[in-house]
Amino acid sequence: MILSDKKILEEMKRGTIVIKPFNRKYLGSNSYDVHLGKYLAMYEHEILDAKVHNQVRHFEIPKEGLILVPSKLYLGVTEEYTETHAHVPFLEGKSSIGRLGIDIHATAGKGDVGFCNTWTLEISVRQPVRVYAGMPIGQLIYFAVGGDVEVLYNKKKNAKYNKRTIKPVESMMWKNFKK
Repeated sequence: MILSDKKILEEMKRGTIVIKPFNRKYLGSNSYDVHLGKYLAMYEHEILDAKVHNQVRHFEIPKEGLILVPSKLYLGVTEEYTETHAHVPFLEGKSSIGRLGIDIHATAGKGDVGFCNTWTLEISVRQPVRVYAGMPIGQLIYFAVGGDVEVLYNKKKNAKYNKRTIKPVESMMWKNFKK
């Protein structure tokens, strides 16, 4: 079951959903619009290795925007910090973004119960397109969970993306290979 706008507001009052900053005008009938943060990142090397910590360079989107080009992967971040303590959050691109040929995630659209952070976006484009910090980029949808959660994401010892940040976070797949 997807939460409605009223239910999202109720859960925010309860503290089971946190969105900062929150602006009521970005609350849809069953989703909340999130915005592109001012930082992007790109991997330093063209060839990535799943067993290695691939380094990224972070940079700010200038006021005049930044043209993204096909064949490159950009890591973006949401302006919004979120916490979800009793629901499964899904992040989807807005239709207006899709109609510009922008994909905001390759495979990581679902969050975990207990996820507390900004969202890293895996941005790719079909043709060159200029983007701006603060532009609407996606929408969060919340699903009810059936049953109790044994360990929340933010309480897992092996959770790789718990460190709070305002910048995009590179893949931590390499940690899966550590013994």
